[in-house]
Amino acid sequence: MLRLTKKWLVRMSDHSQHKFNWQKGFAKRFIPGIAWFFIVLYLMTIPGKELPEVGWLDKIYFDKWVHAGLFAVMVFLFCWPFNRSSFIKPERYNYFIRIAIASCLWGLTIEFIQKFFIPGRSFDLWDWAADSIGVLMGYVVSRRYFSV
Repeated sequence: MLRLTKKWLVRMSDHSQHKFNWQKGFAKRFIPGIAWFFIVLYLMTIPGKELPEVGWLDKIYFDKWVHAGLFAVMVFLFCWPFNRSSFIKPERYNYFIRIAIASCLWGLTIEFIQKFFIPGRSFDLWDWAADSIGVLMGYVVSRRYFSV
């Protein structure tokens, strides 16, 4: 019974340590990810008539590459704060998965925003696919780079 209590106390102290991290500046590490989130929002909500049209860029699907790159960077920047945190690997892995899922949903949400609220823009399932591929790339790079 005493061993069980000791383990429980150690686990509780670990959780209080995580709360300490959140209160003592851990949240500041998310500022680059939050800034990138708003950059992505701004770029994805530019009205269609203001976007330049270059014929040869359509042939190489440049738009899709941009979507994938923006979302890969966003996932990486949101995973970055967990790099030197006191979270154990399974917890970091769990957060990385949550960040990836939330980013995929954000890509889908942006497509609906474009369809209903942005003049000259429409819902494009292939854009969402490119967003999701970017999320996957960012997730894989984050897992390898941060050794989760």
